[in-house]
Amino acid sequence: MVQDSIRILQAQGHKATRPRKLVLEILEEMDRPLSPYDIQGVLRQRGKYLNHVTIYRVLDILCSLNLAHKMLSSGGFVRCSLDMAEGCHRFMVCQHCGAIREFADKELCQGENEFARNFGFHAEHHHSELAGLCSRCYRK
Repeated sequence: MVQDSIRILQAQGHKATRPRKLVLEILEEMDRPLSPYDIQGVLRQRGKYLNHVTIYRVLDILCSLNLAHKMLSSGGFVRCSLDMAEGCHRFMVCQHCGAIREFADKELCQGENEFARNFGFHAEHHHSELAGLCSRCYRK
């Protein structure tokens, strides 16, 4: 997955720098949203260092390319699990176990754009999370 992200970075004219590779590796390994300070802490545990400003800049680039997403509920960042799926990427977040499921729905995205146009608004980005219980926690 990291190599795929690096190829996308390069195809979009960005260099595959050491900081970008490090942040991509950490996002790939973790299964929960991470703040830039969380990422910095993981790096420190591994004997590596990036300042938080650099981490923020890397995350901005990754988010602009849909390689990572900022979670609204936690403010942390996760890697994109859908590659180049059409439609805006959304999340379902389990309030019990913290599981995150990413999905994209092209028709939902188009519907929201139409809704916005009806109000004279041009939507450029859609962000949403559904909070509730995953199927495993709901059955308990």
